[in-house]
Amino acid sequence: GSALNEEAFERATSIYYADKVIPMLPTQLSNGICSLNENELRLAFSCLMRLDKEGNLTDYRFVKSIIRSRVKGVYSEINALLAGTADAEIKAKYADVIDQLPAMKELYGHRARLRKERGCMDIESGEVKLILDENGRCIDVKKRTSGESESMIEEFMLLANKQVAEFCGHHKVNGRAVRRTMVYRVHDVPNEEKLEKFRTFVLRFGYVFKADKGRAVAKEMNKLLGQAKGRIEENVISNLAVRAMSKAFYSTDNIGHYGLAFPYYTHFTSPIRRYPDMMVHRLLARYLEGGKSADRDTFEKLCVHASEREVIAAEAERASIKYKMVEFMQDKIGQFFDGHISGMSDWGMYVELDETHIEGMVSLREMEDDLYQFDENRYEVYG
Repeated sequence: GSALNEEAFERATSIYYADKVIPMLPTQLSNGICSLNENELRLAFSCLMRLDKEGNLTDYRFVKSIIRSRVKGVYSEINALLAGTADAEIKAKYADVIDQLPAMKELYGHRARLRKERGCMDIESGEVKLILDENGRCIDVKKRTSGESESMIEEFMLLANKQVAEFCGHHKVNGRAVRRTMVYRVHDVPNEEKLEKFRTFVLRFGYVFKADKGRAVAKEMNKLLGQAKGRIEENVISNLAVRAMSKAFYSTDNIGHYGLAFPYYTHFTSPIRRYPDMMVHRLLARYLEGGKSADRDTFEKLCVHASEREVIAAEAERASIKYKMVEFMQDKIGQFFDGHISGMSDWGMYVELDETHIEGMVSLREMEDDLYQFDENRYEVYG
């Protein structure tokens, strides 16, 4: 009911532009008392989990806790430690936590295996990293790479999110299931019509995509993307695979998360930058104290709003990246670059440059040596 809460709800998410962040909460909070600064005591809501030697969850509990980060970790530095390539300076920086890294790595290995076994979707995002100068001008564009430490943290966050969703959504009293209002992150099964177009398209490259429903689609998709990896058609196939999938959103109606192959899933780990996580924190605290189920209609309206704001934020973020890419290419008009066709539409062919992964469009109207048309069913441009 506070002004702070109302503004956070209106925004519903932090926005990550290419050159700055528009936070959901004021910077005094998001960069101050809510930030895990090195050797500072911070209040937290923790999911403490115990895993066995195979990576299976054996026990967990939720507690209001105090956390003190021993070191401000950097992914690239921890990747170097895990790979055994870190220098003495990095090793000294991480002295307080370095002995815990092998156990984290081992547990992650087991969780990654279980993830593969349950048929989790594995589509690479193809994100780029913009290099900006001190004035915020784009001076280089590189493909964003993700190492082992990024994957480790993601896997542990997924597990925490899943456990919160299960605890709140899968509740039993005297052996009987009791339905409680919960905010879920849901992901529906793939669109059959889009899947059929995808099947027709990849067949022309010699790939046979057999599955048409259920978990078999995810397993077949992972297999196909593995076969295409490193080949010239990899990017366009990956882009079309993403389009064939449904979009994830927030809802009080739990249909599961198809992409992650979880029957229960939510967002719990980022209440500073996502309002749905804040809602989940409130519901979790309520149910841990034995409170009654919250009003479902109220929370469903909040979910719809948060889902809409998420889409708007994502579009703004993509637009800011495109803007910076145009800024980077402005002084390169007339130069020649190697690229490949990454997508097609009625109005043109999208071409991605091989070195910088910048994408631009070649308008069909400007290709004057023939009359070119786009065949949506065959996903091809022909003269």
